[in-house]
Amino acid sequence: MISPEAFTIAIPDETLDHIRKKVTNYKWHEMPDDGGWAYGTNLDYMKELCTYWLKTYNWRFHEASLNRFQHFRTPIDGIDIHFIHEKGSGPAPIPLLISHGWPGSVFEFQKIIEPLTHPERFGGSVADSFDVIAPSLPGFGFSGRPPRPIGPRKIAKIFASLMSDKLGYASFIAQGGDWGSAISSWLGYDHAPPCRGIHLNMMSMRHSDGPQTDEEKAWAARISQIFEKEAGYNYEQSTKPQTLSYAMMDSPVGVAAWLVEKFNTWSDTKGDDIESAYSKDELLTNIMIYLVTGSFNTATWIYYGRREEGGREMPAGSQRIEVPVAAAIFPAEFLPWPPRSYMERMYNISRWTEMPRGGHFPALEEPDLMVEDIRAFARDLR
Repeated sequence: MISPEAFTIAIPDETLDHIRKKVTNYKWHEMPDDGGWAYGTNLDYMKELCTYWLKTYNWRFHEASLNRFQHFRTPIDGIDIHFIHEKGSGPAPIPLLISHGWPGSVFEFQKIIEPLTHPERFGGSVADSFDVIAPSLPGFGFSGRPPRPIGPRKIAKIFASLMSDKLGYASFIAQGGDWGSAISSWLGYDHAPPCRGIHLNMMSMRHSDGPQTDEEKAWAARISQIFEKEAGYNYEQSTKPQTLSYAMMDSPVGVAAWLVEKFNTWSDTKGDDIESAYSKDELLTNIMIYLVTGSFNTATWIYYGRREEGGREMPAGSQRIEVPVAAAIFPAEFLPWPPRSYMERMYNISRWTEMPRGGHFPALEEPDLMVEDIRAFARDLR
């Protein structure tokens, strides 16, 4: 088996120049007079963001910041998988696999990797340290693409191979939100006991028997209302991603608008002030990872792949996921968590934490809350 090889992010100047030229030459259009964010990404904010992009933003600075971590690539099932692998302090760090989602990237984790690997540097105990493994999902960022769309269950198999076969870990904990929550769930379902616990900051799976109690039915009705308003991107990416790709692969501003809308809608912002949750540099670095790798198209394939795998539902008649499961419930998560009764029919819930603030991207929004909850969950597993 081929061992992982060290990898350094080094984007050619020509790629950066091409993106800059596209942003410079973008022909702005109109939005309704009462627009704001109600119709989608706000035009005035996009102009402001793009001005900053051209005049102030420095990719090389953020590239160097990402490269302070140890990066690797390795082939698994014919796909070159990129991952960050940071070893923890102390005698017994727990291996922790953290999986991002869409429209995120491994950049989401840049605030939590060091506190997780070296807690003693941040006022914590070395006994709480982890070996952190943070892959780019297949088709995303610095990973290679699959030959055709694959879903989270297949990705869980790939990541289990990364942890066990490539890195030699006998056991590990999985953490994830968005697609990472589905991947982590499949790791707990298909790949226990090597996966001995999962920590979720979003609930993306569904029980095949559906809601049972009045409280669960009310939650399901609320989810349907949210999807009616917010799921246009999901329907397109899960049915006709190739059609979307022709516009997006040609337009950095289009990619930025498509992603920024989600960061605004799904986060714990003050009103529609997206910069109450993120800086322009944070938004643009995540956007740039899609652009410099040319991965917007292939990153959408996971939606198509999940539909082919059977969608959100666990298989009919499936058993509950019995490894210990932590639920970190951030209040501004755009898809509200189901009642605990629903969760406990699917998962062996061992920790249930209702957070005081934060949304869909807590590793960026509320890194301290995220780190402490992962640590607390792991203490019970040590």
